[in-house]
Amino acid sequence: MKKILTVIGLLFIFSKTYAQRLEKLQWFNEPDNWEIKGKSLVMQVTPKSDYWRISHYGFTVDDAPFYYSTYGGEFEAKVKLTGAYKARFDQMGLMIRTDHKNYIKTGVEYVDGKFNVSTVVTHNKSDWSVTTLDKTPPFIWIKVVRRLDAVEIFYSLDDKTYIMTRNAPLEDNAPVLVGLMAASPDGDGFEAKFENFSVKHLPDQRRLDWLKNH
Repeated sequence: MKKILTVIGLLFIFSKTYAQRLEKLQWFNEPDNWEIKGKSLVMQVTPKSDYWRISHYGFTVDDAPFYYSTYGGEFEAKVKLTGAYKARFDQMGLMIRTDHKNYIKTGVEYVDGKFNVSTVVTHNKSDWSVTTLDKTPPFIWIKVVRRLDAVEIFYSLDDKTYIMTRNAPLEDNAPVLVGLMAASPDGDGFEAKFENFSVKHLPDQRRLDWLKNH
């Protein structure tokens, strides 16, 4: 009985959502101006920066700010996004990255005066999908769930009701970089605010299925 209670307790601990301590993350392409205020990261996004590989446009760029930590296994990550978007393609959100040829970035992207929930999936070459929002919300929550060999992507306007926009492949059983990304490919940068970034460990789905059957 004592062992059972111990296992239950450990599962409860591991399933809790922990706010990622922003001070412990590290930069890839650190912007010139940024600061941490409590549970928020505010940055001035680097002008003329982006993440994209080859397809459609014929160029590769890998120079936008990315503030990240490394995670293995399966997890759920989410963040609240508020941006002073100005130029076409101004964007901010979450990125999950294996290396420079394999990553997923998803969040808000400002295109032709409209707000879009945008996702770029890159496996050697990039693709792009958007969901245009009818109204301009003051902020958006983005959530990603990594399960097995895929990532599910959701957005919410209230952190309660989440709408799924994409299911994208990602190599499983490999560590990935998870964090906060913003880019301004056409513009001179903008202020991006990330709040309440959190990552929740999810027990491995294959192991759970094995335990259930044995």
